[in-house]
Amino acid sequence: MPIHHFTLILDGSDAQSETTVDALFEAGCDDALVGRAEGIQYVEFDREAARLDDAVLSAIADVEKVSGLTVARIADAGLVSMTDIALRMGRSREGVRLLVAGARGPGGFPPPVTDPRGRYRLWRRSDVERWIATHLAKEAGSSDDDLLAAINASLELRRHTRRRPGRQAVLRELAGL
Repeated sequence: MPIHHFTLILDGSDAQSETTVDALFEAGCDDALVGRAEGIQYVEFDREAARLDDAVLSAIADVEKVSGLTVARIADAGLVSMTDIALRMGRSREGVRLLVAGARGPGGFPPPVTDPRGRYRLWRRSDVERWIATHLAKEAGSSDDDLLAAINASLELRRHTRRRPGRQAVLRELAGL
């Protein structure tokens, strides 16, 4: 079975306390490294599973067995920068910027998921891969990015419905649930 590498961002109590690290291990996270970067807690996994979604969903369930911890999101779930796109395409960053702006190539480059006016824009890898395959006749890389984005959206919906209990019905209706 393949080993899947991913990182989960956590909310809640101190994940690096000795008690919590032991609890995570006992909950099934013996394939994970607990860390913190600039105050943001995370658990980095190398989990064996048939599919990536099985690995991620089982890791979320295991982490949340520990009292006081909640998974906020999957880190870097399929997001790429202009530099990442340039490396993937074998082009310069400026060449990709021109594709994004529609000044070069066939046009129709996917919109970023971040503010298009911002200096640092990010795109969904799956959208970019589809565009490359469709417009540049290059083979698209394999990707579970749509699935990871859906899991992240579910985690975000859960988080917001808990914070705004009076708006649960509206949020669920918007999500089609």
